[in-house]
This record gives sequence, structure tokens and C-alpha cells, in this order.
Amino acid sequence: MVKVIEKSSWSGDDEKWHGEVLGRQLGAGICLIFNEFDTVGAGPRLHSHPYPETFIIKAGSALFTVGDREIRAAAGQILTVPAGVPHKFSNLGPGRLETIDIHENEDFVTDWLE
Repeated sequence: MVKVIEKSSWSGDDEKWHGEVLGRQLGAGICLIFNEFDTVGAGPRLHSHPYPETFIIKAGSALFTVGDREIRAAAGQILTVPAGVPHKFSNLGPGRLETIDIHENEDFVTDWLE
């Protein structure tokens, strides 16, 4: 059965793509996070998941820390972080960073390390 989820149910802002969708709502084994960071340096703090996470850089540029590596990523690139690897990212600027983060699990499971 096809499920349609309206943007108004996962985003509190008609202008921005910002919010979360749980896989349980979709009947799928993934969760989605739509991020928009306007401030340089903004982004999630160090954390890990017991499943892989894939990041689609929709606009802007980011500095990712993945394990002991630092990776600069820009619009159009896709990064995949393996299960259990600590990671974080921040907006490098100038301008807005937009990402779509795909969690390979029907629920969010996050171990915050910072």
C-alpha cells in the first residue's frame, strides 16, 4: 500500500525543508531528517548510531568529522557513515547548509557523545 505523508505533518515551516520522518510512518526501514542550517558552525554534535547513516548535501558546504577523519563536503555530494562510527558536521558557509540525512532504521537511535 502506498503511503503519502504531507509536508505539514513533518515540517512546521511552509518555507523550509526542515523536519523528521519516522520510518514507522512510512512502513519503511528508514528515517529521514531534513536540515537547514543558516549559521556558520551550526550542526549536530558528535554522536553515533547502531546502523549506517547517509547524508545528501543539497546546498552549501559542510565539515564532517567521521571517526578520526575530517571531510569537506559540498552540494551534490553524498557521504555514508558506517554503523557505530562517531560523527558530526557543521555548516562551513557562506550561506545555508541543507542536508537530507537517511537513517537505515525505522526509528531514530542516537548515542550522543558530546
